Amino acid sequence: MVEHDEGAETPAHDPQGLELARQIASATRGSGARQAPQKKHKPVQRTDEPTRIGEVLKEVIDTQGWTREVNVHQLLARWPTLVGPVNAAHSVPESYKDAVLTVRAESTTWASSLRTIAPQLVAILNEALGQGTVTRVHVIGPEAPNWKKGLRSVQGRGPRDTYG
Repeated sequence: MVEHDEGAETPAHDPQGLELARQIASATRGSGARQAPQKKHKPVQRTDEPTRIGEVLKEVIDTQGWTREVNVHQLLARWPTLVGPVNAAHSVPESYKDAVLTVRAESTTWASSLRTIAPQLVAILNEALGQGTVTRVHVIGPEAPNWKKGLRSVQGRGPRDTYG
C-alpha cells in the first residue's frame, strides 16, 4: 500500500489485474457473501435474476473512475465517422491525455488539412462526451527518419565541411 499525505491508502498497481477480477466477481455475486451449500435432494431455487456482465463492468468502471477514458476510447474507435472516411484513411488518433487528443497524420499535407478542422473535432467530441472532455486536438505529421543509425552513419558530430 502506498500512503498519500492525507493518510488515505491507495493500492499498488496490479499488473495482472487480479484485484479488478475480484471486484467483478464480488459484484456479480451481489453482497459478496457465500451461501451455505444446500442438500442435494432439494432443488436449488434462485430468487434473484442473473446479473448481466455489461452492468457489472459499468459498475466497476464507475467505481474505478474510468468513465471518461472508456468513453473517449469507445468514441475514437469510431474515428471514420468523426472525420470522414477520407481523413480517417490518412490519420489515426494516437493518444488522449489531460483533455488533449493527439492525432498522427500520414503526411504533412494531411496534417495541415486536419489542423483546419481541429476546432470542429473538439466540438464533436465534447458534444458526444460532455463539455470539457477534449480541450484541444493536437495534429502531428509523420515521424522524420533518423539518420544516426545504420552502416553508413558517422560517429561523433558527423560529416562536416572541410573548406575553411
